[in-house]
Amino acid sequence: MTEGTTSTAAAEGSDTLTRLEQEGEIAADYLEGLLDIADLDGDIDMDVEADRAAVSIISDSPRELQKLVGRDGEVLEALQELTRLAVHRETGDRSRLMLDIGGFRAKKREILAELGAKAANDVKTSGQPVKLDPMTPFERKVVHDAIAAAGLRSESEGEEPQRFVVVLPA
Repeated sequence: MTEGTTSTAAAEGSDTLTRLEQEGEIAADYLEGLLDIADLDGDIDMDVEADRAAVSIISDSPRELQKLVGRDGEVLEALQELTRLAVHRETGDRSRLMLDIGGFRAKKREILAELGAKAANDVKTSGQPVKLDPMTPFERKVVHDAIAAAGLRSESEGEEPQRFVVVLPA
């Protein structure tokens, strides 16, 4: 690799980080407006995780934020899509931003990683494929990652909203 190529790659990485930070800023402004309208207290934390902007709403009173999570994260999913649309409106680019509220996604990620590891272990033991219950795209991604970390393959099958993960033997 030549010296010019190295600096170009570094510049592209820097541009991506700057773009993701910009997405986070736009999302934070949008979410602050929503919190004000809903008269809810919450702090907004921004980060970049796995090549996507990650924005979290945290509060000293998590029960209050439960309204923004909804039953099994349904309201959270809707708010994430609205936030992505707000970012798209400002930047003109499709956003893959992840939104977490009150640590809901972080807890869900832990549970799903354990589910994926258990399913991988079951497949290693039995040698038979295992079909999991239908999941959202976020949930399937976490499970696929856990299965890959266990050294197995997995696929998604079915049509939304009944799409599910199948864990395959090695």
